[in-house]
Amino acid sequence: MKSSAFIMKRKRIRPVLSVLLAALLAGCAADDPNRRAKTGAAVGAVVGAVVGHQLDRDSGRFVGAAVGALAGGMVGNYMDQQQREFEAQLEAERRQHQIEVQRLKDQSLKIDIASEVSFDFDSARLKSAFLPTLDKVAEILKRYDQTLVHVIGHTDSIGSEAYNQRLSERRAQSVVDYLVSRGVPRQRLHAEGRGEREPRASNATAAGRQLNRRVELIVKPVVEGREEEAYRAPAPAGR
Repeated sequence: MKSSAFIMKRKRIRPVLSVLLAALLAGCAADDPNRRAKTGAAVGAVVGAVVGHQLDRDSGRFVGAAVGALAGGMVGNYMDQQQREFEAQLEAERRQHQIEVQRLKDQSLKIDIASEVSFDFDSARLKSAFLPTLDKVAEILKRYDQTLVHVIGHTDSIGSEAYNQRLSERRAQSVVDYLVSRGVPRQRLHAEGRGEREPRASNATAAGRQLNRRVELIVKPVVEGREEEAYRAPAPAGR
């Protein structure tokens, strides 16, 4: 005989799955050329959550269900298109060296945002002048919804290590909160602070410290059969 705990758990899961599947399928518009692929991904995500018991105990969220998975052969083209959109929409910021867009070996996109243009000194509050740039980023992220985004804060080495760690965390969270306010689902965003541990340049010079003060967005594709890789924290640069 099944335990009462098991039965209660199944009763809680069933309505959640029904609502989740309906929402995912409703998002696949009838005139969408990728409707069949998206529908398959939606069904596969929900089925995978049940069969694989991919339930986050703390949040109650089914891992992978809210983000459609890409077939392996589609990843390169999907990320190519997304990279071109980021580069085109952020061309002005790139010319002014406020933002850099890179493609990583694992097909992820790395967007470096200089802290000088996004935050005041010693502050985790986003500058109002930078918000239109984040609006562009949010719109692209919403269109390319088969990705997860890791937002990572970095600092220079001025100040204590503990203080810099907290500042990097607060800045990363500020970016996440703003993207959520612009319509990017929170379950696709993961904030992390790495303080002064991963400098891009020497902290011995002002120019080096400026490079080290940054926020990175790592946009990772969710690949069918390898969904857990998208949730894994990005490795430090050079590893």
